[in-house]
Amino acid sequence: MQKFLFLILWLAIGRPALAQQVPPPAATTYRAAARQVNQLVHTRLAVRFDYARRYLYGQAELTLRPHGVATDSLRLDAKGMVISAVALRQGGATTPLKYSYNQQQLLIQLPRAIAAGQAYTVAIDYTARPDELDARGSDAIGPAKGLFFINPDSAVAGKPVQIWTQGETESNSAWFPTIDRPNQKTTTEISLTVPARYVTLSNGRLTSQTPAGPGLRTDTWRLDEPCAPYLVMLTVGDFHISRDTWRGKEVSYYLEPRYAAQARAIFGQTPAMLEFFSQRLGVDFPWPNYRQIVVRDYTAGAMENATASLFGEQAQGSARELLDWEYAGTEREIAHELFHHWFGDYVTAESWSNLTMNESFANFSEVLWAEHAHGPDAGAEHAERSRRSYLRFAANYTRPLVRFEYDNQEDMFDGVSYQKGGSILNMLRAELGEEVFFKGLQRYLTQNAFGTGEAHQLRLALEEASGRDLNWFFNQWYYRAGHPVVTIDYHWDAARQRQAVVLRQTQAGAPFVLPLQVDVYANGRARRYPATLRHAVDTLWFPAATRPDLVNVDAENVLLWQKQDHKSLAEFAYQYRHAPGYLDRRETLAAAKAEPANPLARKLLVAGLADKSPALRQLAVESLDLQNAPLRKAAEPLLARLAATDSAGTVRAAALTALGGLKQKRYTTLFTNALASQSYREQGAALQGLLPLAPAQALARAAAFEADNKGALTGALVAVYGQAGGPAQWPSMLAKYDAADPNGRFGMLDAFINILGRLDDAAALEQGLTRLRDLTVKYKPYVDSERIIGLLRQVQQRQAARPQAAQAAALVAQAVAAIEAAK
Repeated sequence: MQKFLFLILWLAIGRPALAQQVPPPAATTYRAAARQVNQLVHTRLAVRFDYARRYLYGQAELTLRPHGVATDSLRLDAKGMVISAVALRQGGATTPLKYSYNQQQLLIQLPRAIAAGQAYTVAIDYTARPDELDARGSDAIGPAKGLFFINPDSAVAGKPVQIWTQGETESNSAWFPTIDRPNQKTTTEISLTVPARYVTLSNGRLTSQTPAGPGLRTDTWRLDEPCAPYLVMLTVGDFHISRDTWRGKEVSYYLEPRYAAQARAIFGQTPAMLEFFSQRLGVDFPWPNYRQIVVRDYTAGAMENATASLFGEQAQGSARELLDWEYAGTEREIAHELFHHWFGDYVTAESWSNLTMNESFANFSEVLWAEHAHGPDAGAEHAERSRRSYLRFAANYTRPLVRFEYDNQEDMFDGVSYQKGGSILNMLRAELGEEVFFKGLQRYLTQNAFGTGEAHQLRLALEEASGRDLNWFFNQWYYRAGHPVVTIDYHWDAARQRQAVVLRQTQAGAPFVLPLQVDVYANGRARRYPATLRHAVDTLWFPAATRPDLVNVDAENVLLWQKQDHKSLAEFAYQYRHAPGYLDRRETLAAAKAEPANPLARKLLVAGLADKSPALRQLAVESLDLQNAPLRKAAEPLLARLAATDSAGTVRAAALTALGGLKQKRYTTLFTNALASQSYREQGAALQGLLPLAPAQALARAAAFEADNKGALTGALVAVYGQAGGPAQWPSMLAKYDAADPNGRFGMLDAFINILGRLDDAAALEQGLTRLRDLTVKYKPYVDSERIIGLLRQVQQRQAARPQAAQAAALVAQAVAAIEAAK
């Protein structure tokens, strides 16, 4: 699953910022894999829906086998239901069974002890009431009610009526009785009786569609391959289906009808992904078909339900919106959920403590696909993005990858299970080599097919493939928290003609064992040396008849560490020209940004504007200090060229933004021309650039964009209205704010402050200040609330001479008090 963790990207000062990550409570309870008293074998459901009450009426037949020893009872998870009947089914006979129910678990007394391995079937009539369920969710996944009715009474005009489910971690037991644990596996047959106008989707194959009364139809879906209960799903709604195939298997894409034309632009690489992953893993896609569906109001990013991945609405858009999409958005997400069908669905983590066996692999697959589809730089860029995401939050540093102690299983869905774990797999690939590494993954998958796995089994499979003991690697990376923190210093010994590299590990605890490669450059050529760090201080010596031009430690750029690399800027410049990797060049640009007064740094940043990687061209643009006159003189012509002609929309938009900060009239035509782009991002950057040069023109153009604006362009409209608009624009600003996500709302804060300070409208003041107060209170742990309080007081100061000064003062005082009182 790909979870969305809210990162508040804008504080009140209108500059990029990063959220804090609030650590979960400390936990000391050992979280064992769930004991298997009974094992699920088959789940048969017949369900229908009450849209008005938001109920599901269900009949379940569960086939099970006692595991290990005989048992005379069955304990099922069944959250917040009404249980109407429980019976044993044998042959044609039905025998009522005694049961007790506490709204969380259903304990059923069997008529006799049933021997281990002997199958039996229990039938249950029930009503699921998800909207009445008080179930703890998480920031990552959202509510844990399992079944979601979207706009069931059609109260929101233009919003589709849908039903969908979200089972991970243990929420499917809110809509059908089951043993809701990841170490259970079941085949399924699900019959859904729905309004005949709707499309349904569930796991496996659609085996029948039959009339079920006036305006109704029953669809039956069957999955003959076992999956964990949390991977069972259903969806009901108005969807357009686009069909592809891969090796004779159906591959389908379900979107709202108005997005049907973009189905293949969004999902069309899926067959190629299926082929690539099947070949790379040596295990063909093990499911009968594959479908992907996009729904409204989804609680997370996307979910790898067996054969039917479900995506939030970020995965559908107009042709114009798709122009602004990047690999790190939907394409990466598609690869992530598909790869789960090997790691997570085919072989499932046996417990949430071992979530790494699902999510780390899915994270790693994003790098694999980027490399394959977009080249080595794209793969390295995504790997580095993942490393930075893990390192961004100090709370990640205290949590091991395999975690047997946690407060709630939802806490496992973090930057450790995802980004750190994916980075560790990338290190393992480099350590073992491509052939051996993927041979080991093939062994792990085939040895545990349609079963469960944990990190120890991965280690054993990799040891079988490599012939090497890997306990040292797993002990420090899977069962130990943190990562190396390293300083690197260099000294050339002319007398002995050798180069010293001194590496100090400064993190708490024992040193990490770090195999790495070192490239020593002399006379334009590199010689590679393997080395292994083992101590708090390691000194590596390399032959060097002359002072090397560059010593590049971790030449393959795979280690997960924090390093201070004490190269000179001249050495970084050599690295930029000669070292082959994306990260080599990125490090150079970062070093150049840190020395803005150095002429060589200016040359490097300007060189970065022509880098072959769009990501590095964008980074170079965003690293320019255009208040530095020599740098501005060298960079401006290149920025103007990038803004007009670069092949990447992200780079064009970044260049427009940089030039906009100069507030130079000579760029008015450039900004005006860019407003004709089809990219919302470029239009937004151009409109923001035009605003200080021609406010009236910017206001007129903003009004013209009211009929069609999304994303960055919407933000630009709000900025224009905030600076140049008045009472006529306030309703539009308010509507855009209310429609935005939290990041978007914080991005609009400056504009709100600007316009609220000059509006002679008491109602508008109350509307705006109340919203800013509520937003800050809700996300106070993640933002600079003192800065926001200062901006709110600016509104009061600007309103001091206006008729509603007293009301403004009172509203600001109330807002400040609420923010200060919030935790």
